[in-house]
Amino acid sequence: MSILITGANRGIGSALAGEWQSAGKKVIQTARNSPGMEPLDVADPSSIKQFAQRLEGRPISTLVCNAGVSLDKSDELETGYAPELWAQSFAVNVTGVFLVVQALLPNLRASRDAGEAPKIAIIASQMGSQNSLAGNRFIYRASKAAAINLGRNLAVSLESEGIAVGIYHPGWVATDMGGDSADLTLEEAVPGLRKQIDALRLSETGCFKSWDGTDCQL
Repeated sequence: MSILITGANRGIGSALAGEWQSAGKKVIQTARNSPGMEPLDVADPSSIKQFAQRLEGRPISTLVCNAGVSLDKSDELETGYAPELWAQSFAVNVTGVFLVVQALLPNLRASRDAGEAPKIAIIASQMGSQNSLAGNRFIYRASKAAAINLGRNLAVSLESEGIAVGIYHPGWVATDMGGDSADLTLEEAVPGLRKQIDALRLSETGCFKSWDGTDCQL
């Protein structure tokens, strides 16, 4: 059985891959364009289709939808948030998640049929919570709110198939996306995040948890 991680070429995705590999797990690492990794552009439906064809018949026990972008860090309300940034962000952070899940459902079902308990982990953010009202970062917040909603509704649709879905806030981590002033290092946050994903069961499908196991506000 295999664990598949989108956006595994850096940051949280790369660190998660290392965690599981150190534990002896088989990990399929994907990235848009990174040597040694499976090519997958989650914003390109044709890339997703081709990727699914390459993996046809291969069981996937854990699908980690980690690929994401944050394109509005410096935008100002009066002058920023161009329409193309909205389109690009949602293509990766929301539509890409759905299309990857949709395309790899046969692989998750194959894992279930082989006696595994397949699961999907969506890396979202507490910034997408309806209770996170700090203003600014409108595109990122809206896209992560949509990702949370998507995950919770996928959980409802897939529960009868025995596929669990969890949504996770990885914390504010010092990565290229999180920046140098973040609260957590990868070494602090990622082992906990991996633990939460490993512990996901069908009985808690639809959960929205932080890297340390605390429940996040919706």
